[in-house]
Amino acid sequence: MDQTALLIELEPIVAANLDRHLSLAKEWFPHEYVPWSQGRTFDGLLGGEPWREDDSALPDVARTALIVNLLTEDNLPSYHHEIATLFGRDGAWGTWVHRWTAEEGRHGIAIRDYLTVCRTVDPVALERARMAHMEAGYTNAHDDEVLHSIAYVAFQELATRISHRNTGKATGDPLAEQLLARVAADENLHMMFYRNLLSAAFDLVPSQAMRAVADVVADFQMPGANIEGFGRKALSIALAGIYDLRQHRDEVVQPVLRQWDVWGRTGLDAEGEKAREQLAAQMADLDVQATRFEEKREARRQRQAARDV
Repeated sequence: MDQTALLIELEPIVAANLDRHLSLAKEWFPHEYVPWSQGRTFDGLLGGEPWREDDSALPDVARTALIVNLLTEDNLPSYHHEIATLFGRDGAWGTWVHRWTAEEGRHGIAIRDYLTVCRTVDPVALERARMAHMEAGYTNAHDDEVLHSIAYVAFQELATRISHRNTGKATGDPLAEQLLARVAADENLHMMFYRNLLSAAFDLVPSQAMRAVADVVADFQMPGANIEGFGRKALSIALAGIYDLRQHRDEVVQPVLRQWDVWGRTGLDAEGEKAREQLAAQMADLDVQATRFEEKREARRQRQAARDV
C-alpha cells in the first residue's frame, strides 16, 4: 500500500486515538515546577553573580543527562517540520501534529526554567549548545515512510520516558524528580498513541509493518544523537544506569514488540517473514551487546571500588 493510501486508511485510527489521548492527558503548568524564589540574577547586562561550578549540588551525571534531555527537546521545530510534512496538517492527522507539538513544547520550557533558576548548569554554555544543536537540525532517517516513522516514534517516546524518569531519580532532588515524572507521563501517552497506530497498521498491512519495525530496530538512534559530544555524554549516562543498552532492549523494544504481537503475527508474505527473522536476530544481538556492556560496567565499578579502598 502506498504512503497516501496508508494515511487515509489510518486516519480513523488517528481520530479515535486522538480522542483517547485528550481524555487522558492532564493539563499542567511549567511554572509550578520551578522554585522561582531560589533564583538570582546572573552576570552580564544586569550585573548579577556569574555562574559557578559549585552553584549546583546535583551529581555531574544527572546534570549531563538533564542537558542532553533538554537539548533534545529544543529541536522541536525540526521534529514538527518532519511530522507535519509526513502526516499533513489537515484532519485528525493535523490536529494530532499540533497537539503533540504543543505538549512537547512544555517540556523544554519547564526543564530550562528549572535549570536556570536553580543554577544547575552554565547558562552561557547551555545557550551555545542549544544554538549549535538547532542549527544542525534534525532529519528523520525514514522521513518519507509513514510506517517507519510511526514505528520509530513509538520506540523513541518510550525511550524518552524512561530517560526522563531515571534522570529525575539520579538528581536526588525531589522537585526535579517530580518535574521529570510529569514530563515522562506526557511521553508515555505519546508512545501509546503511536504504538496503537502501528498495531492497526499490522492488522492492515502486516508485512509492510514488520519490515518497518525491523528496519527501525536495526538503525535506531535517539533524536539527540547529533548533540556535540553525544557519544561521551551517552556513555556516562549509560554507565550510571540512566539509559543503557539493557534498558533499551528489555524496557523499550521488547515490550513494544510484545504489544504488537510480532512473533505471533500471521498473514505475512515472504518479505514479511524475512523481516521477522531479521528482527529476531537483531534482538539476539542486542542481548549480546547489552550483556557485554553490563560486564564491562561491572568490571569498571570493581576497579573503582578497589582504588577507593
